[in-house]
Amino acid sequence: MSTTKLFEPYKLGPITLPNRLVMAPLTRNRAMPPGMVPSPLAVEYYSQRASAGLLITEATQVSQQGQGYQDTPGIYSKEQVEGWRKVTDRVHERGGRIFLQLWHVGRVSHTSLQPGGGKPVAPSAIRAKGKTFVNGQFIDISEPRALELSEIPGIIDNFKRGAANALAAGFDGVEVHGANGYLLDQFAKDGTNKRTDAYGGSIENRARLMLDVSKAVAAEAGAARTGIRISPVTPSNDVSDSNPQPLFDHIVDGLEALKLVYIHVIEGATGGPRDNAPFDYASLRKRFTRAYIANNGYDFELANKQLAANAADLIAFGKPFISNPDLVERLKKGAPLNAWDKATFYGGGAKGYTDYPSLEQAEAAE
Repeated sequence: MSTTKLFEPYKLGPITLPNRLVMAPLTRNRAMPPGMVPSPLAVEYYSQRASAGLLITEATQVSQQGQGYQDTPGIYSKEQVEGWRKVTDRVHERGGRIFLQLWHVGRVSHTSLQPGGGKPVAPSAIRAKGKTFVNGQFIDISEPRALELSEIPGIIDNFKRGAANALAAGFDGVEVHGANGYLLDQFAKDGTNKRTDAYGGSIENRARLMLDVSKAVAAEAGAARTGIRISPVTPSNDVSDSNPQPLFDHIVDGLEALKLVYIHVIEGATGGPRDNAPFDYASLRKRFTRAYIANNGYDFELANKQLAANAADLIAFGKPFISNPDLVERLKKGAPLNAWDKATFYGGGAKGYTDYPSLEQAEAAE
C-alpha cells in the first residue's frame, strides 16, 4: 500500500480533505429535459465517487443563455436547486465534499439551445471553429453576437446568483469556470476578444470580466469557498492568446488579491499534450499563496512527482474517475484500473455512467 503525499489530508479553506485527489469537472450530458435538472442517476454517480478528496461537478450553466450542449444541468431554477440538493445530501452522507462548477459557454453554443432561438453571446462576433452536442449529435457552433456593454452586469449577476443557489443546494463551495474557451476565457484571450471598451484591448481590460465574476462570486459564497479553473494555453473551442504568460500572471495576481481558496490550472492542452505551448506554470504557483490544483494528463507517478516537488497541492483526475468510482482505493492498493468507454461519455443512461464496478465488486465477480 502506498504512503505517498497523494493520500495525505489537506486543509482547503474551512474544509479538511482526506486526500489530495480531486475529481475534475466532467460533462456527461445526462440532465433531465426540459428543465435541465440533475437526474437520480447523477445522485448515484457522484456519491459513488465520494472518497475523492474533493468532487467538482460537471460544468453547470448559470442561465439558459449559458448553455452550450444538450442535457447539461443548470443552477438557475428552483427545480435545479432541488435536484442538486439530492446529490449533495447523498455525497455528504457518504462522507464526501463537493463544489459546483459555475459555467457560461459564451459563443460555444447553438441557436436551438438559446432563449428564443437567439444567437449565442461572445466578447466579439467571431464564430468558433468547432462542434457542439445537440440532439444526440455533434453539429457546428452557431454564429455569435457581441455582448453589449450594458449586458455585462447581468452576466456577472447570473454567476453571483448561481453561487447563492449552489450554497442553497448544499454545496461546500463553487468553482468559477474560466477555462477551455468558454465565456470568461473568450474575454481574456486576444484571439476572441476584439472589443474597444472597458472589457477589451489591454490585458487589464480583457481580464476584467474573469476578475469581476470571481469577485462577485467570492462575495456571495465566501472567498474560502470559491475556486476558479483556468487554462492558459489550451486551444479548446478555438481560443488563443498572442502572449498568455503576462495575461495569466496578471489574472492570478488578481485572484490572489481576492483570496480565492484555489486556482485549478489546466497545464497544456485540455485532454491533450501537456507541452503544446511554452508556459511557466511555476510563475502562477509562486503568485498564488493558497491551493494550486494541477490538471491534465496526470497519472499516479506524475501526481506523486509534482506533489513531492511542491509544484502543486492537489491533483485533479478526469477520465480515471469516470471509469473508477473508487479511484482513491485502487491507487492506494496499486490495483488495476477499469478502462473507460469513450462511446458513453456524452449522453445516455446508466451504461458507462454508474455501472463501472468498484474493486470490491470486481473481485467478488471473479
